[in-house]
Amino acid sequence: MATDYLTSLKNVAATVAKYVQDVATMEVVTKYVEIGTEATADFSQARPVASTVVKLDADSETVIPLRKGQGGVLEVDIALYEIHQRNVATAVDYRARMMNALLGALRPPEGGA
Repeated sequence: MATDYLTSLKNVAATVAKYVQDVATMEVVTKYVEIGTEATADFSQARPVASTVVKLDADSETVIPLRKGQGGVLEVDIALYEIHQRNVATAVDYRARMMNALLGALRPPEGGA
C-alpha cells in the first residue's frame, strides 16, 4: 500500500514538474478575421491584434492595438483591448487552477500516508 502511494506520488510529481516546465511561459494572442459579404469567414487568414506573454515569475509583455486618431495621436482600440484582457485573465485563471489541482494531488491523503 505504501509503495503504491509512493509510486503514485512520484508519478504526480513528474507530471507537475513537466507541467511547470510547459507553462513557464504562457502566450495569449487575440486575432481577428474580416467578415465579408460571404456567409463564412476564412479563419485560416486570422491576423493578430494583441499579444501577451506571461512568465511563471510574473514577468510579462503585452502588445496592444493602437490606431491613429485625430492629429495622428495614437489611441488604444478599447474594444479589442478589453477582449484581449478577458482572454489573458481566462488563461491565467486556468493555469492557476491547473497548478492548484496538480499540487493538491501531491498532498498526502487525510489521516496520514
